[in-house]
Amino acid sequence: MMPAHGRASAGRDPDAALRRILTGTTTIALLGASANPARPSHQVLGYLIAAGYRVHPVNPGLAGQTLLGRTVHAGLADVPEPVEMVDVFRDSSHLPRILAEMLALDVRPKVLWTQLGVVDDTVAAQAEAAGIAVVMDRCPAIEIPRLGLAGRHR
Repeated sequence: MMPAHGRASAGRDPDAALRRILTGTTTIALLGASANPARPSHQVLGYLIAAGYRVHPVNPGLAGQTLLGRTVHAGLADVPEPVEMVDVFRDSSHLPRILAEMLALDVRPKVLWTQLGVVDDTVAAQAEAAGIAVVMDRCPAIEIPRLGLAGRHR
């Protein structure tokens, strides 16, 4: 297991685990989506959509609005299809509640992914104990091109 910085449920080869996650995922809930094009969450939303993922933006303050052609949902339970990955653009203090939401879904996401600077080792251990892979303190919009995966979901 990697240390908290750049953590991935990966054993000894975190890049292999990241490749499996990013190539095996088709549906993503992006928590903390922003309507502001200058915000990283808006930019990553656009990147993941352009990369061919089905991305569902989640932000209770924007629920019902449209971002980049996608309807924004108030919470994970409001997303109209099961998602495989939850990508978190929220402060680390929100992770316990986010994990609880994930665990309450009828079909649990397979991956909890948190963005740069978002780390909670306790939540990571709880998610892993529940069978959810964890990637913390990384950005898929950085990892996809770094791993040579750009264009694989088109």
